[in-house]
Amino acid sequence: MKILIGLPKLENQNRQLEEVLRGEPEVDLVLFPEGYLNEDLKLASTLMRSCGTMLVSGYRKPKDRLVIIGRNGEVVLDRAKYEQHGSVELEGVRMTSLLCDELVKQGLIGDGHTLDLIFHPIGVGMFSEEQFSEWIGLAKNIAKQHGAIMIGTSHADGAYRDSEISIPIAYCINQNGEEIFVKKNDVRMVILDTNTGSFHEYALVEGA
Repeated sequence: MKILIGLPKLENQNRQLEEVLRGEPEVDLVLFPEGYLNEDLKLASTLMRSCGTMLVSGYRKPKDRLVIIGRNGEVVLDRAKYEQHGSVELEGVRMTSLLCDELVKQGLIGDGHTLDLIFHPIGVGMFSEEQFSEWIGLAKNIAKQHGAIMIGTSHADGAYRDSEISIPIAYCINQNGEEIFVKKNDVRMVILDTNTGSFHEYALVEGA
C-alpha cells in the first residue's frame, strides 16, 4: 500500500488535500492531521470518491473526531476522541487510529483484531523537545506491542493553547518498534510504500 503522509497548514477549506490527491493519483491512502477537515466531511467524502483514494484524518462536530473514508467515499469509521478505538479492514489491511493525545491519555484500546496499520493524526506540533521525544517513544512501544506499522503526522503550523513553540512532527515506526523515518521541523510530505518500507519526501505544491 502506498500512503501519503501530509503536514498541511491549518485552513478552512480542503484545498491542500485536493491538491495532493490530484498531484499524486497513485497513492492508496492519505493521512492528514487531527481537525484538518474542520466540519466539511461531505466534501472530503466527495474528494475521496472522485480520486479513488482512502483517507484517515479528523474533523470537529463540534468536538474532535476521527474519520476513515474508503475509496468510494463511504465513511467506514467515525468516532469521537477518547471513545473505544475499533478497527476496520480495507483491501485486506486491518487498521485503526489513535487521535492526538489519546497516545498519552489512554494508549491504544484494541478490539481483539491483529493490526497491520495504526494511524495517529495529531493536531498542532509538539510544544517542547521533551514532548517530541516522549511521543515518539510511546509510538515505538505501541507499534512493537501490536506488531503493526504506526504512522503519525501533525499540521505544519499552529501552537497548543498558549505555547509559543510548535514543532511539526511526522513519523513512521515499523512492526519491531524501529524508526522508518522521524521528521521534526520538516514539513515535506512523505509517500511510504508499506510493502517495501521505502519512502520519498517532497514539498507540497507551490501555493499551498
